[in-house]
This record gives sequence, structure tokens and C-alpha cells, in this order.
Amino acid sequence: MLYSQIVRRKAPEMDPLHYGMGWTKEEMDMPQILVESTFGDSHPGSAHLFDVGQSIIRGIEEKNGKANRFFTTDICDGMAQGHDGMNYSLASRDMICNMAEIHARSVGFDAAVFVSSCDKAIPAHLMAMGRLNLPALLAAGGVMAAGPGLLTLEQIGTYYSDFKCGRISQERLEQYKRDACPSNGACSFMGTACTMQSMAEALGLMLPGNAVLPAASPELHDAARCAGAAAVRLAHDGLKARDVVNWKSMENAIMVHAAIGGSSNAALHLPAIAHEFGLKLDAALIGKIQSRIPYLLDIRPSGRWPAQYLYYVGGIPAIMENLRNVLHLDAMTVTGKTLGENLDDLRDSDYYERREAQLKTFGLRREQILRPAEKPLSAHGALTVLMGNLAPGGAIVKQSAVPSVMMRATLRARPFDSEEDALKAIWSGDVHEGDAVLVRYEGPRGSGMPEMFYTTEAIVSDPKLGDRLALITDGRFSGASRGAVIGHVSPEASVGGPIALVEEGDLIRIDIPAGLLAVVGTKEGEKTAEEMDAVFAERRRKLPARQPRYKSGVLSTYTRHAASPMAGGYICEQE
Repeated sequence: MLYSQIVRRKAPEMDPLHYGMGWTKEEMDMPQILVESTFGDSHPGSAHLFDVGQSIIRGIEEKNGKANRFFTTDICDGMAQGHDGMNYSLASRDMICNMAEIHARSVGFDAAVFVSSCDKAIPAHLMAMGRLNLPALLAAGGVMAAGPGLLTLEQIGTYYSDFKCGRISQERLEQYKRDACPSNGACSFMGTACTMQSMAEALGLMLPGNAVLPAASPELHDAARCAGAAAVRLAHDGLKARDVVNWKSMENAIMVHAAIGGSSNAALHLPAIAHEFGLKLDAALIGKIQSRIPYLLDIRPSGRWPAQYLYYVGGIPAIMENLRNVLHLDAMTVTGKTLGENLDDLRDSDYYERREAQLKTFGLRREQILRPAEKPLSAHGALTVLMGNLAPGGAIVKQSAVPSVMMRATLRARPFDSEEDALKAIWSGDVHEGDAVLVRYEGPRGSGMPEMFYTTEAIVSDPKLGDRLALITDGRFSGASRGAVIGHVSPEASVGGPIALVEEGDLIRIDIPAGLLAVVGTKEGEKTAEEMDAVFAERRRKLPARQPRYKSGVLSTYTRHAASPMAGGYICEQE
């Protein structure tokens, strides 16, 4: 018997309440499918999801299921950028996951379709799938088109910095703002939104080829309808989320991430998702896997093209074909088939031919966007995990976006206790070539772990600083961030991590090929590791206690209970 029918027998008030909504008895007897959506008039990634949900409902009804719509709207990091709203961003991921749990458990469903597009919503929904362990899949809202001249939103940060520094006019900036987001969908670069859509498919929790579809295309609604139909099949088959996601699928996702040059935020979300699936994903494993997987996809912000072009080269299945010899092809997926079987089915169809025909209308060849594995953009994947006395718990750098001159460097420390102070110093010219700007007390236990997109753009848009300065933080970065930016430093400053002990003029050594991030001296000069241990011990003795930044509300709860940045920043049981 379906679970929804067992619940009906236990809850005699359920039927009359459904009758009150106009349901028939026949509809109550059907498989009950939760359609959990982040629809809302909040940003382009979610504003169209009501219509996407309607297509999902059609697919459910065609297979004799009954859809139950629930909504928890997400926020947009772009809307929250540059003010304290950004502090709520990461916390919102866990709150969306919590609401999905409440919706599912308070009623009782046979399967679920999760509908989302963007940075925190998709990881929240993937976390919820692991926590609930229902038969479930994700239907994404796709990606927006680029604007005129292939303008994409991540360029606005650079143009804003150009305006602040007098390099462009107010009128030019306003024109860029009008043109950067021409439609609904996720932002058209390989930021966190498109990265996490890709991760959902790579984990096996999305139908093949459905990540990063053009949001304005008929294909998006066809895919949504198929997702609805698949949910009814999953309800009957009983294939649950934890039957799909295991170590093999998690490693597949990390390998795909390496190849697409995905957002550094995936190193925050994948451990949190793994946690909900009962897996412990060590950050060192992410670095180890990424070191042996080539970077293939020439998509912004590290590459040349908007993210919509991933669709035209064959989407995530094309990435997986290029990695076929290293992927776990026997990993299960929500189709009820293995990854290898799905790839074979696509290869035997006209899937790639149809997409390549669309690519030709742009006058482009596949190899201009997606390199073959034997001719990669880089032999190393997108991310590198750094360790050392500054980050004994690890730190993350998107090495594919780091200028070559900064792959190995020794810099002077310029510590700031907030992003706002660091940004003021950069804009006022108080930061110089050869500095390492340290922004601390911005981790999960500090301010909620905001991303620092404007600060990174202020650096990379300055011709004097762009490739001669590093930004190091226990906070995080936008998926659009570029340059020598190192985040997720663990332990974070708010729990007494070494980043809290750094003083003006300390010598910071970055060696990305060697995976090193260390304080190697003070303003007096270099010191041995033992001497630096003694310096840190003395500084720790004098370190003043800091009061929690938030005394009430969501951020008070989150900052008291969040796990470390490298563990995923999820809300954990112990303070």
C-alpha cells in the first residue's frame, strides 16, 4: 500500500479537508506527489517556477498521480549583495531544507519533485531529499540568456567598481544594468546556481540532460513534464533518494565539478548534502579528486562563454562522456537505470545531433566551448584545497580563476575584522600590490558566512591590484568571483581559528600547486614553523573574547549552531 494511503487511514480528518479544496475521492486514492517549489517574485531564478510547476503537474496527472503544491521562496544573492542581507543567504539554505521536511512529514507523500533554480535553493532541496529519503527528483528552472554583446550579470560587479573609481559614467552603468538579465532563469555563468543544477544531475537526482536548460525554451517545460511523470513512476517503484546517492554518485559529482570549472560554493554545499545522506565528505577528498580531473568547459567566469552554451554542446551528459573512463558508470539514477545506461541511451538517440544543430546557428564549434579530455583547458580541476598553519582545517581556492603570478606568492597581511572595512580600504587606495587582505569573523559562526563578490570585483577590476593581491577569508565567495581569492578558512576566526591571530605585516605564503596556506613570518621577517607556533600561542593568550554578533532571530540560531566552513556550514546539533 502507498504511504499516503496508510496516512489517510490514520487521519480521518484528511479526506474532508481535501474535499474542502474540491478534490474527488479518486484523486485521494492516487499516488500523492509533493511538488516543493521555491516559486516567488523574489528574483529571475524563481519568478517563473509557478509555470514550471504547472508543467510538472501535467506530467503527474498524465500518469494518474495527484500533485500537492507547497512553496518556500528562496532569496537571491544578487539581491542581497552589498548589504547585510547577504548574511542571511547561507542560513536560508538550511531553513528551506527545514521547511521541505515540515511540508513532507506533516502530510505524508509517496514521492516528491523539488523545483528550484538557484544558489541556496538547489542545495537545500538536495539536502531535503537526503533527509526525507523519499522517492524524489529535482526539476530545475534552467538558465537565462545572455544580454546584448553576451553581457552577463557577473560583469556588473566589475562595471560598478569601474563607476566607483571613475572609469565609466553613470549612464553606461545604467545601460549595463538594463541589459544584464534579459529573462528568467539562473544567471548565465557557471556560478553557484548553474553549478548546483549540474551537481543535481551528476548525483543522479535529475533526469539526464535537464540541467542548465534555456529557461525561455519549450524544452524546459518538456523536461518539467517528464519530471512529473518520473515522480509517479518512482512512487510505484519505491526507488528512494538514498538508493541513488552514495559514495559513487558523490565522487561522480566532484569529477563533473572539476571538469565544468564550477563554483567554489560547491565545496560548501556538497559536504552539507552528503551529511543529509548519511555520508561524511572530507574536504581533502574534494581536493584529491579535483587534482586528477581535467578542466574542460570554457564557460564564464573563468572562461569565455555564457552558461547557456553548455546546453548547445550537450549539457552534463556531454561532460560525462568526456569523463566516461573515470566515472562510476554503475551509479544508480532516478531513471531507474545506471549512469552508463543513461549515457548509452542518449548516444543512441538524436540528443547530441539536435543540440549541435542549435549550436551551429551561433557559428560555433563544440570544441570552442567543451574541450576534449586530451586537450583540456587545464589538467587540474576547478578547486584546490589548501592546508597549513593559517588553515589547519583547510581552505578552498578556485585555482582555475587565479592568475599565474599568484599561484605561488609571499604577501604582507592586511587583516580586517569585517568585509565592509576591507572594501573601504580597497576603494580608498589603502591596499597595495603584494598585500594579502584577510577578512575574518565572516564565517558561519561569525556573521553567517556571506559571499564577498563586490570585494573581489573591486580587486580584479583595478589594473594595479588585479593580479598582484590575494583575498583570504573565513567567509565565502560568489560563484562569479575571480582572482586569487581563498575562502572557507577553517577553523574560522569566531571559534578562535588561526586567522584571528594574524597581525598587520605578517608574511602569508600561498603555494597553490603544493596546497599550502601558511603564516611564515611577522613584519620582522621570516620565522621557522616552531617560532610561528610560539608567536601564535602568545597572541592567543592575549586574544580578547568576542561577543556573538546576533542576540536574536534566525542568525542568532544559525551562528550558534553552524558547522565549520569546510564541513559544509550546516546547522548541527551541538553549539
